[in-house]
Amino acid sequence: MQIVRELSDLAPALSPWREAGEKIALVPTMGALHAGHIALVDAARSKADRVVATIFVNPLQFNDQGDLDRYPRTEEADLAKLEAAGCDAVWLPTPEQLYPEGFATSISVKGVSERWEGGHRPRHFDGVATVVAKLFIACMPYLAIFGEKDWQQLAVIRRMTIDLGLPIEIVGHPTVREGDGLAMSSRNALLGGGERRAAPALAASLNRAAGRIGDGGDVGAAIAECVEALRGASFGPIDYVAYVDGDTLEPLERFQPDGRLIAAAFFGKVRLIDNMRVVSATG
Repeated sequence: MQIVRELSDLAPALSPWREAGEKIALVPTMGALHAGHIALVDAARSKADRVVATIFVNPLQFNDQGDLDRYPRTEEADLAKLEAAGCDAVWLPTPEQLYPEGFATSISVKGVSERWEGGHRPRHFDGVATVVAKLFIACMPYLAIFGEKDWQQLAVIRRMTIDLGLPIEIVGHPTVREGDGLAMSSRNALLGGGERRAAPALAASLNRAAGRIGDGGDVGAAIAECVEALRGASFGPIDYVAYVDGDTLEPLERFQPDGRLIAAAFFGKVRLIDNMRVVSATG
């Protein structure tokens, strides 16, 4: 596995594969890798000839300096996991490489980025879109794969890629969960023991609400019950629980086939997000 740290070394590392006509898949990460990330690498290997991962904790998408400082960084373990998974190359850029002195450009994806996460984390998706565009331009992969746990992020990246005319296929991979249902996340490492045991209530509450909506139940009532269940499980504050169009992230008042139930809530000092596809009980 090649380890690339300088932007100037990236193109020479990838060019032999391009010249051989090999398809490159990109797996962008912020490190602190877990089984969910490795599932992305495995999926990428099944869809392309070469897999390139990136590890970069992107300062532009953090609204809180303290949150950025607390974000787990486990480079040595991450590299070992990627090599074991069969990753062909890893690029570890620095903020100075991606955002050199005088950097003044930001990509903003209107509409899909403005509610939910965008409402609670101003400029977050500008930071996401900007860094992903830079990673895409530097690597120019055939496809890029992202986890569906960050559903709104996936929708923003899809919209950006279409709007900019980038010839890159965006692939979403189903959320990978722990045995108790908790969506795998690097932030889970920040949960205390008692918090970790109680945190699966987020997925369980969403699953019950998704079932009710899929059965044709009232959307508002299903969401209200979900919120109350989260409060009863000691979540709070609860930033949002919403049933939305899977592409536009606009709220829905009744079941539709591409709808998603999304949520974000704090458990202690740790903010967790999750989402569920809502499936009709009648198929």
